[in-house]
Amino acid sequence: MKKMRSYALELIQKGKRVDGRKFDEYREIKIEPNAINTAEGSAFVSMGETKVFAGVKMEVSTPFADTPDEGTLMVNAEFTPLASPDFEAGPPGEEAVELARVVDRGIRESESIDLKKLCMTPKEKVWGVCVDIHIINHQGNLLDCSALASLVALLNTKMPKLEEDAIVRGEFSGKLQIEHKPINVNVCKIGDNLFLDPTFEEEEVIESKLAVAVREDDKICALQKQGSCSFTMKDVEDMVDLAMSKSKELRKMVREN
Repeated sequence: MKKMRSYALELIQKGKRVDGRKFDEYREIKIEPNAINTAEGSAFVSMGETKVFAGVKMEVSTPFADTPDEGTLMVNAEFTPLASPDFEAGPPGEEAVELARVVDRGIRESESIDLKKLCMTPKEKVWGVCVDIHIINHQGNLLDCSALASLVALLNTKMPKLEEDAIVRGEFSGKLQIEHKPINVNVCKIGDNLFLDPTFEEEEVIESKLAVAVREDDKICALQKQGSCSFTMKDVEDMVDLAMSKSKELRKMVREN
């Protein structure tokens, strides 16, 4: 494994990649909406060998005190030992919490869901949207894969039917209204090279990366930097430009589903 990481680093420094892709090229992406019958909305997304399920459950809940007229949004991520030998059973670890937080921010800050429209009775009763991300196989770039699966799941989410404040599972009253479609693009940096969709081995040697969430109107709605190396202003500009360009390509794939 150490030799593979060293080899991946050496190739990137020479302007190449282990699998022969260009720096701005993703692995093959497959999207399967409505992959889980028991969820109100779901999707399975693979980027190469990285595989993720996302499911959406709708619940009747109590609004938060500081937003009494808004529905609630929660994103959770589960890293199972089956997905990677580095994952352990038990409560969500730091990686899982961070992944869920960044996916949540992209959805929330893009105003993808108008939470006010999910209010039934202010201060008392609202719809709660819960997005659960399940990592099936980890071979790099979990963030982009998870964010894409979450978006497709939300786009296919149906609103459950209510009878006397009780949810009738399996019966629906319409679809969850989605206002915007945020796409997350992780831009990675090694030396002077910027590249997308890292494999597991490439991810292990990344110096720094910038996650950029972009709406369909080209509005940048969330940024998240990871890694120890700093960025110049030109780095940030180039990374954002690359993310905006690639987000259009990924969003087209979402429209086709």
